[in-house]
Amino acid sequence: MTVPFATSARSSVGLEWELMLADNESGDLVPRAPELVPDLEERTALERYTVTGELLTNTVEVTSGVGDTVAAAVDDIADAIAEIRTLTAPRGIELLCAGSHPFAQWYDQSVTDKTRYHRLIERTQWWGRNMMIWGIHIHVGVDDVTKVFPIINALAVYLPHLQALSASSPFWAGDRTGYASNRALVFQQLPTAGLPWPLETWSEFENYLDDMVRTGVMADATEVRWDIRPAPRWGTIEVRACDGMSTLPELAAVAALVQVLVEHLSREIDEGRELPTIPPWFVRENKWRAARYGLDARVIVDREGTQRPVVDHVRETIERLGSVAEELHCARELAGIETILSQGASYARQLLVADAADGDLREVVQHLIREFRAGPTLRDHLSSPAV
Repeated sequence: MTVPFATSARSSVGLEWELMLADNESGDLVPRAPELVPDLEERTALERYTVTGELLTNTVEVTSGVGDTVAAAVDDIADAIAEIRTLTAPRGIELLCAGSHPFAQWYDQSVTDKTRYHRLIERTQWWGRNMMIWGIHIHVGVDDVTKVFPIINALAVYLPHLQALSASSPFWAGDRTGYASNRALVFQQLPTAGLPWPLETWSEFENYLDDMVRTGVMADATEVRWDIRPAPRWGTIEVRACDGMSTLPELAAVAALVQVLVEHLSREIDEGRELPTIPPWFVRENKWRAARYGLDARVIVDREGTQRPVVDHVRETIERLGSVAEELHCARELAGIETILSQGASYARQLLVADAADGDLREVVQHLIREFRAGPTLRDHLSSPAV
């Protein structure tokens, strides 16, 4: 099977953000996307961004246009959210985002009426119906198809860093799970989801797809649901490992980190250097540690098995790649990583709210609604000095 890899601008950025729709009083999810999306699609047909439905009718997804910078892509997302609010506010619907809803139940949710979604549920049954998960997808343009899998394999070293920074699903269907990112472990139950296979060349990927299509596992490359995957249609590498970010500045910060990492690795290839990787068994262990412990995780950072606190290794990475961020004009967005490290990721903030409310998860939802609506704002973040 021949799979063409589209031409894209090197290190260009595209963002996808899955958002929950909730009743403004109860905080419970509401299946209102089917009444919103057709109107939004018509009203935004000429915009750079898009607003679409997702697997469940309680979700809308906003997608940026292709941005030369993270800031440009984030501006698209902000414009999309503003447009959505023109329809949701009069209907008493609030927007929020996290990797999971703190108390909603899977059996109360309805599936969007599309053939592909019905086919997925028919195949995956209970696990498919339990996919009450929300995430972000970050696309970064790659200028040469031969770089795609070397970069993906090297990015796998940083998967726990991205997962810990974005972790926002400590609750599941009313239970306190003990995990920072329960979503990470739920999502990998789907066929073709989870960690990428350690392929080395594009031809190996084409052979993989040929095997999967020929045996009926999937219809095409869009059904590859790896934590990091190639997106041949767009000419990008797509990072899908992250929980849904709870605020816009956090989305911008993690997107900047991904953009900087991809550009750095691309430059290393240009210089003829071999990209550092770790064995797949270390990659798998790191994923579990980040899901369990979030920013308190110790992760394995090299082939020798060296272990470091993920917070320390994130800080070292940002310092080492600061000049790349400056060149990509995303240093201010990247500075938001330090805010997450010092003030806590969303999972930690949710747990604090729950403890203060004697375990009342309705208060956690209201906290997420407030964060998504009011703070921290991107403008506040960008007014602070760059690091």
